Amino acid sequence: MKVLITDHIHQEGIKLLRNSGFSVDEKYDLSKDDLKKIIGNYEALIVRSKTKVTREVIEAGNKLLVIGRAGVGLDNIDVNAAKEKNIKVINTPDVSTVSVAELVMGFMISAARFIPQATESLKKGEWEKEKFMGMELSGKTLGIVGLGRIGKALAKRAMAFDMTVIGYDPYVKSDENIKMVDLETLLKNSDFISFHVPLTDETKHMISSKEIEKMKKGVILINAARGGILDEIAIKKGMDEGIIKAVCLDVFESEKPFNTILTSEENFIGTPHIGAQTEEAQQRAGIEISKKIIEFLKGIKG
Repeated sequence: MKVLITDHIHQEGIKLLRNSGFSVDEKYDLSKDDLKKIIGNYEALIVRSKTKVTREVIEAGNKLLVIGRAGVGLDNIDVNAAKEKNIKVINTPDVSTVSVAELVMGFMISAARFIPQATESLKKGEWEKEKFMGMELSGKTLGIVGLGRIGKALAKRAMAFDMTVIGYDPYVKSDENIKMVDLETLLKNSDFISFHVPLTDETKHMISSKEIEKMKKGVILINAARGGILDEIAIKKGMDEGIIKAVCLDVFESEKPFNTILTSEENFIGTPHIGAQTEEAQQRAGIEISKKIIEFLKGIKG
């Protein structure tokens, strides 16, 4: 059987596939039309987030049995079209948990201590010690919106910094380590708020002007989940009005091309969707998706 890989995965995963007897082709930066032309030759397709596996691509996959996403979300795969053709869709939801949780901790420390701004100041030859009066994480309250794998991993790390952790998740009734509250209570009482929910009709712009008005003055917001959960126009207004002290984003409403009005804000800290971009997470993702593809295809072959 033939496997097509169109986004870079760790070489350890590719070795596993080849050592298991599969023919593997690595073809990167394919256009949609080029992918449609060749997908009919393969039983399996492995992607990350860059390749868009549209209905057209899936319908052209006459031999396609399985699509593997080396990562968490399935936003770039038309899951319904795959289901209609009885094509299995597999992902690796656990591999980036630690990497994303650690990035959020890095964001919180950077925002609390003005690390990016102080670095930029030094690069200009300035010495502005008094300007960068920060605060400790210890004793502060972190509100976590979404208590899945990453939210719980973040809570564990925040507690190690002696933070009080409260959580909001309509699908989680209780947690032995985290005090669960409603969203309004979380907004009113949190010094930091981090978001760990998928982007759905329910969560799109779940934080806009109405919610910002309820927040504690000087709050720091972090989003390393999905762009669109925060209304960026409302966030800028909240920063300009002094309600939001800083915002840290790894994800944006517009990523390709990248565009946000928040870059004009001095206390904006951003990264280009690198939550899972660690050597460890990528190795885990490559190995795990390859193992799942191998198991599935060998099961088909009997």
